[in-house]
Amino acid sequence: MSTAQVQDLRRIAEALGQLQGHTVETVEIRSDCRLFRVAMSDGRMLLVSAMVDETGKPRLDVDFLRTPEEASHGQLEVPFNMADPNEATED
Repeated sequence: MSTAQVQDLRRIAEALGQLQGHTVETVEIRSDCRLFRVAMSDGRMLLVSAMVDETGKPRLDVDFLRTPEEASHGQLEVPFNMADPNEATED
């Protein structure tokens, strides 16, 4: 098993672990069975998709989407100063 496959399995296990202790509200699957969506009662969502990579090999992809409040927590915010950086400022 390659390192990439092990990393994929770890990522999938981590995403599935996020389901513990949460109540499932709805479960949907696309008609072509390529996307499986589990919506939690607190707004989180688990997406499981079957894809084909660039080499033609099947690949299982799992993402756990957090609520907007959780996603914004801990993000790096960088303010942009539109002033000319070459212009001297007086303190």
